[in-house]
Amino acid sequence: MVEKPTAAAHPCFDVKARHTHARVHLPVAPKCNISCNYCNRKYDCVNESRPGVCSALLSPYQAVEYLKELDTHIEKLSVIGIAGPGDPFANPEETLETMRLAKAQFPDKIFCLSTNGLNLKPYIDELALLNVTHVTITINAVDPDIGSSIYAWIRHEKKIYRGRAAAEIIIKNQLECIPLLKAKGITVKINSVILPGVNDHHIEEVAKMVASLGADVMNCIPVLPTKDTAFEDIDKPSGPLMKEVRKVAKKHLGLMTHCSRCRADAAGLLGHDFTEAYGMLREYAMRPLKSTDDRPYAAVGTREGALVNMHLGEAESLYIFKQTPSGFQFIEERVTPPAGCGDSRWKDLADSLADCRAILVEGVGAKPLKILQHAGIRVIQMSGIIDEGLEGVYYNKEVKAVKMPDAFKCGDSCRGDAQGCA
Repeated sequence: MVEKPTAAAHPCFDVKARHTHARVHLPVAPKCNISCNYCNRKYDCVNESRPGVCSALLSPYQAVEYLKELDTHIEKLSVIGIAGPGDPFANPEETLETMRLAKAQFPDKIFCLSTNGLNLKPYIDELALLNVTHVTITINAVDPDIGSSIYAWIRHEKKIYRGRAAAEIIIKNQLECIPLLKAKGITVKINSVILPGVNDHHIEEVAKMVASLGADVMNCIPVLPTKDTAFEDIDKPSGPLMKEVRKVAKKHLGLMTHCSRCRADAAGLLGHDFTEAYGMLREYAMRPLKSTDDRPYAAVGTREGALVNMHLGEAESLYIFKQTPSGFQFIEERVTPPAGCGDSRWKDLADSLADCRAILVEGVGAKPLKILQHAGIRVIQMSGIIDEGLEGVYYNKEVKAVKMPDAFKCGDSCRGDAQGCA
């Protein structure tokens, strides 16, 4: 019988665990259903350490494959969370599928989510069935007049709301979720971003309200002024201000005071991230979006059958290989769809490669790259010996990729403008 994890192993909910137990955030939720005046999401950033940023986005399948490897590198990886870079429930299908796949592989770990709460309510029953034990809701105000200055807009039930109407809806939905989560035995943490001159005087009311509904703990987070946001010039909360805010909040419920303002792809101990994870994550983001167990072949852009030396846009045919006990075997040559057909060319190509788990080419445009990846085909841009590329496909060995500017060069026959293939 699998031992059920305890809250004592969650570094965000137990201050002692922050030094002994690690967590990972899986960046599978890019879309957001609200726009906060302090938030600027980024999907390919390794330089900033704050919520809303990640080095790459993953599909549910990619996320769990990444998680399998990460678990071999990080000791006591006890918590698997989803915290964006958007909102988990603006991406409910991806979020829940990731949780299902991860739970099947790691039933002994703690599962948690961080959300704005706008669209959380319809999924609480399923979260309980998946044994999600911890949920964080970011509640910055319980007064719509204050909330209207924090939220630029919300998207609720396919409609955009702004101003006070937006604040009324999100606050109502957030507060309704707290007792529903508690009824399922889920630990609830409330995050409140402290915005000087906006909501700092209001935090005690937030604490009082969420405590009355059953919230377990509160985390008062000083705003991090972020470029290209409405609050980019807001003052950072001073030490004395944060001390006073936490003092009044503590009258009503317990506080978390060791928050690291984690990225949406954070991995490792709080405050001591396993930075190698960013490179690993980017590598897994280039792998197939779905399982390739039923795809035995790999396609190659080659002129003579020995080297990967053709850009996808100039390849009139592709060589097809498969793995055998005695090595890699050439199967056939497949003609590619003709140029000049726009997106349909690449969709037809994806259909013709439905039995291929990967394609090796010297370069590829952004549009065919996206279409092939969406079809579950891993695209590897490289130059060199075919067998070395196939070892990367079948044995997950590192493949030396071509430089990105070179990936858009099709050769002398190319009439394009380096903006992608037609």
